[in-house]
Formats: sequence, structure tokens, C-alpha cells
Amino acid sequence: MDTPNGSGSPDRVEGKFAAMVVCWLLGNGCLFSWNSMLTIEDYYTYLFPRYHPSRILTLAYEPFALGTLVVLAYNEAEINTRRRNLFGYCLFFISTLLVLILDLATSGRGGIGTFVGICVISGAFGVADAHVQGGMVGDLSFMLPEFIQSFLAGLAASGALTSALRLITKAAFENSKDGLRKGAILFLALSTFFELLCVLLYAFIFPKLPIVKYYRSKAAAEGSKTVSADLAAAGIHRQPEQDDRSPKLHERLSNKQLLVQNIDYALDMFLIYVLTLSIFPGFLSEDTGSHSLGSWYTLVLIAMYNVWDLIGRYIPLWKFIKLESRRGLMIAVLSRFLLIPAFYFTAKYGDQGWMIMLTSFLGLSNGYLTVCVLTSAPKGYKGPEQNALGNILVLFLVGGIFAGVTLDWLWLIGKGW
Repeated sequence: MDTPNGSGSPDRVEGKFAAMVVCWLLGNGCLFSWNSMLTIEDYYTYLFPRYHPSRILTLAYEPFALGTLVVLAYNEAEINTRRRNLFGYCLFFISTLLVLILDLATSGRGGIGTFVGICVISGAFGVADAHVQGGMVGDLSFMLPEFIQSFLAGLAASGALTSALRLITKAAFENSKDGLRKGAILFLALSTFFELLCVLLYAFIFPKLPIVKYYRSKAAAEGSKTVSADLAAAGIHRQPEQDDRSPKLHERLSNKQLLVQNIDYALDMFLIYVLTLSIFPGFLSEDTGSHSLGSWYTLVLIAMYNVWDLIGRYIPLWKFIKLESRRGLMIAVLSRFLLIPAFYFTAKYGDQGWMIMLTSFLGLSNGYLTVCVLTSAPKGYKGPEQNALGNILVLFLVGGIFAGVTLDWLWLIGKGW
């Protein structure tokens, strides 16, 4: 086991690259299932034309995600992080498998019963996301900033990968009988396999990486109770006397104190996702008119958002263009609200090229600002405080998503529904 030096970093960082790769894959798994649901919106719109699936499914997902995360964030200091994350990834795997089974059992028929079943599974995705996203961001907050960046890039990559896979499966089956359904089934099967891979990665690979063991041991020494099961899985058993050395060593700020000190970061996360989810995916799926790309248009818009969201999450790796000023971040976040009139007038008067450009910028700014906030906020705190702050910021992120998907319905005013 590496020992800390004066800078608070390990003398040797064995496993850093491997940890970044695993974080990227685990980030993928956190949203791969849900992005699969979003990316086959063309299939669900065909099955359920009267039910607005692009909006209803997101609205079914978010209350469960937000409600579960409120409970988990409030009790984060006592929660077994290993059990929390494994439960989340297992629920992702089971829920994705159930979507596939439901489609096969109903032979691809629509109807209210099938739609209600899909909405219930969408709620299960929300519960899984609350467990994994808050748990992983909190866990990685007391490790290297590159680990959070890799995890967040993985979240965005899940969207880009699902969009690419969906375009491939749609093209492969477009001219065959029942091609839309065949493409969706293949797509869901791949998603199910990937979620199983994430369960195995988190259970058996990630906790045993040397650099991960180092940072978890360091957090435990600072009083964190959430990492004990992961340390045990890596073969590290802390002695009881290690936990009773100095009461002051284990003192930490309360969640309320952390929120007060970082209220601007919390508002940044909320406002970033209020804006993004008030436009993506509902508005892009239903309210951008008819264009020469036909049935490919919505898929192209979603793909462009996902690709540029991914690119935006890598830009902060260049320190000279990473925005760390708290005031600068707030100004950048607020300025994004100019995109609302831009999208409105482009949908009404512009052509598809302008809409693709706006969608790309929406994704780019979303990814860039998310990484800037989540990697800047935990600096200067002890491990348990960083874990708590990560959970708080993800709570505001999910709250912003919930508010955004609710406000997204305002686009339907005057459309006769």
C-alpha cells in the first residue's frame, strides 16, 4: 500500500490509468440503460403515438430518482457505498432485461398496458440512477479530479454510444419487415450485456486497484464510514483502534454547512440541467418540425447533443481553458438561458442546419460546465466532506433535471394537447 507524502498524494500512483478507464466504463453504465430508452424514442413514438413517450418516460423516471436521492444524500454518512452502488448497477441490469422481455412478451404491440409497464421500469431506472450516480460521484470526490472527469465523460459517452448504436441498428434493419422493432431489440440486448459488465467491474475490479485502495484508506483514516465494505473487498481490514485516535480528526462539516458554503455550485448544477432538460429530449423529439432528414432527424439531433456533450467533458482537461472562477461559472450558466428563445425561433423559422448547430452547443456547454463544477467544488475538504458534497451536488443536478422535464411541457402550449 502506498503511503501519503506531504502533498496528500500517494508516492506512487499504480493503477491510475486503469482506474480512469474503469471510471469511464462505470459512468457509461450509470446512464447506458436510460439513454437506451431515450434513443429508441422513434420506436416508442411509433408504438405509442398518443402518449408522448419522450416526455412521459422522463417524467416517470425523475420523481423516483429525486425522491430516492434525497433520502440517500441525507443519510450518506452512514450508508455502505459498496452495497449502494452494487444495488444500483444490478437494478440497471434487471430493469434493462425487463424492457427487453416486455417487448418480446407483447410481440411489439402497443397499448396502455405495455406503456404503463415501460413507465414502471422507467421509475426503476430512476431509483438505480439515484443509487449509482450519487454514490459514485461522492466516492470519487475524495480521489483524483481525473477520476470524476472520467466518470462524467463516461456518462456522456453512454449517450454518444447509444446514439451511434441506434443509428447503426436503424440503418441495418430499415428496409426489413418490422425493422424498427428488430433494431430496438438488438439495441436493448447490447445494453443488458453492458450493464452486467458494469456489475462485475465494480464488484471485482475497481476496489482492488492500488490507487483506489489508497484514497479509500485515506478517507477512512479521516473518519469516513462509507468505504469500509469496499476496503474489505480489497482485503484491507482496519483495526478498531485506528478509528478512535482523536475525536477532532474525525470532525466534519454538516451537510447544511457544506450546502451553505457551496450554494453557488449547487445552483449552478440545478440551472445547468433545468435548461438542458427543458429542451432535450422532449422538444428535440416532438417540436422541431418536419425536415428533409425525415425519421432520421430526431436521431441526428439526439446524437449531435450526445457527441458534443462528450467533447465538452474533455475540454476541462486543458487547464488553461478550464473555468474555475465561481463568479465566471455562474455567469456562464445563466447565459445559457439565451438558448431558449434561440431554439424557439429556430424551430419556427430556421432550417435543420441551424437546429443541429444549436443542439451541438447545448450539449457542449452542458458537458463542459458539469465537469468544471463537480471537479472544482470538492477541493479543500476532507474525504467524508467531499463525499457528502458530491452527493449534495448530484441531488441538485437531479432536481434540475426534474424541474427541466416538467418545464419541457410548456413547449406544448398552443399545440392542441
